[in-house]
Amino acid sequence: MWCLRGVTTQGSAPGLIVEAWLSREFVACVSNALAYEYTDVLARKLSPGRWRQLQPLVGMLLARAHFVPVYFSWRPMSPDPGDDHVIDCAMNAGVPVVTANVQDFRLARQSLGLVVLTPVDFVTRLAQM
Repeated sequence: MWCLRGVTTQGSAPGLIVEAWLSREFVACVSNALAYEYTDVLARKLSPGRWRQLQPLVGMLLARAHFVPVYFSWRPMSPDPGDDHVIDCAMNAGVPVVTANVQDFRLARQSLGLVVLTPVDFVTRLAQM
């Protein structure tokens, strides 16, 4: 899944995930809704100069992502409506969600069997491959 924090934080577990994504050590899954939402969030939250700086990186990440069509939606599954896009993408792709915000995915884990990994857990799995 898309790792928003890794785009802006180097040297952290999310930053390592972005580096592994760029190195094609795994293929991230992204839906159109996620790509639009996260691009919008970065554009709004970052200064215009920082966003201009990061746009090429975001473009490279999206170019290396597997775009997942969302045929089914499970809503609402999270207290944060934006996280429902993440759940829909992961469930349609059959992949885990990687997030530090595991509490917002509790209901999806319990009722749908969604696998949720922290960034550290995901980096550990990558290192073991």
